[in-house]
Amino acid sequence: MGAVSDYLRLMRAGTALARHDVILPGAYQSRLPLPARVAGGILRIFSGGARGRPGERLARALEKLGPAYIKLGQFLATRPDVFGAEVTMDLSRLKDKLPPFDVKLARAALVKEFGAEEANRLFPDLGKPIAAASLAQVHRMETASGPLAVKILRPGIEGQLLRELSAMKRAARMVEGVSVESRRLKPVAFTETISAAMMRETDLRLEAGGADEMRALSEKSGYFQVPPVDWDRTGRRVLTTGWVEGIPLTHPDALANPAIDRVALANDITRGFLTHAIEHGVFHADMHEGNIIITPEGKVALVDFGIIGRIGMTERRFLAEILWGFLKRDYMRIAEVHFEAGYVPSTQSVGDFAQALRSIGEPVHGKPAEEVSMGRVILQLFDYTQTFGMEMRPELVLLQKTMVQVEGVARAIDPGHNIWTASEPVVGGWVRRSFGPEGAARLISGNLKEITNRLKRLPEVMDRFEASLDEPANGPPTVRRAPFAPWWGWFGLVIILALIGYGSIVALA
Repeated sequence: MGAVSDYLRLMRAGTALARHDVILPGAYQSRLPLPARVAGGILRIFSGGARGRPGERLARALEKLGPAYIKLGQFLATRPDVFGAEVTMDLSRLKDKLPPFDVKLARAALVKEFGAEEANRLFPDLGKPIAAASLAQVHRMETASGPLAVKILRPGIEGQLLRELSAMKRAARMVEGVSVESRRLKPVAFTETISAAMMRETDLRLEAGGADEMRALSEKSGYFQVPPVDWDRTGRRVLTTGWVEGIPLTHPDALANPAIDRVALANDITRGFLTHAIEHGVFHADMHEGNIIITPEGKVALVDFGIIGRIGMTERRFLAEILWGFLKRDYMRIAEVHFEAGYVPSTQSVGDFAQALRSIGEPVHGKPAEEVSMGRVILQLFDYTQTFGMEMRPELVLLQKTMVQVEGVARAIDPGHNIWTASEPVVGGWVRRSFGPEGAARLISGNLKEITNRLKRLPEVMDRFEASLDEPANGPPTVRRAPFAPWWGWFGLVIILALIGYGSIVALA
């Protein structure tokens, strides 16, 4: 029955897309083969004369299909390499706002989460919802210590998401199974990334942990303000934080205060994001205007931490060196970083890829700030994915999307914002610390720690090995080992120590 249900949901989604002329759209008729043009013409009979660009029509169709599809569209907006810049721009404007559910249902959710007595004690005066999105809504609550923001999940949203995600995963497997070309874009891995991110958003304890972590990082960096989590009033389906006084950036009066320094504000957004991503490998991955509040003091406050992006040291180094390479016009180094990270197959030419990167970087060099766009550079990098056989990495999807998002927000605040110039202090400082003497010292320290940990485990390993040799013939079955095994173990340890020592020397050189 699971497969049947999935196919029925996919048929429902396909019908909605056909009505909005999203499947084989008329705008792309000239690019399609004859059978596809005929099929598209038949589907448009049922479209009812849908208007607008293909991306706009797709966004409207997804909004009608419900929360899971709204979230899907927001994630698809991160893939300009697949859908093109115009379509992803239209999808990025998807509205994640829905009518609120009844306050009685909200009270019932609190009782279910905390019990009747505790719910009445912790939430004595829950106000009307002030904002409602596809997964949850937010209420303001007054307390003796100040106002709080109470976020409550929509009733039954978990089951709805699971059913729709099951259908989406089946569709991705079908596409990858029949289309060899699609495998380079990893539709199954991408769908799994979407699914995992959506389901994490339905456990508000995880969002609370992300909010608390981002608050700690923001206190260190000083770029953002993040409200504290009220842990006593937080559970799986309820999240309570301090109230943020200010105006969301979506409001037309958000920047009306003449005392606001727009240049500094835009720089704070860019540098705050890069500091979190490069320095700590953690970043707010949904930094659109609705999640940014301008405080009365003219500072940036962040809310809604349902999506937290995380990247490892390899990706952090990749991001920093790419930005630094474009800043210094070192295209060969940018190309080498792509190959070292495994993003471009070793069968390709480093020199040819550096040449392609030069064609991206040089046209924007020396241009006025309003003509220099990181988003444009990223989109052109996507254009080369097919030319050079680059595979999209799921762990970079949120990072790439958020970088473009951050630039758009910063430009909305300060039209003259140059994200490259703004990023230089953060990126340059990290590169110098990571690849200079300080970085080499950290590498040696880490290597020595690893050696010490291995040596601590060595006696236990040798005891286990001796015990295996002493087992009687009629004892439990054991894996037969060569008589030279102890010597090979010591020899391997020597090789490991030598390689670690060599790596430390190279780092210092």
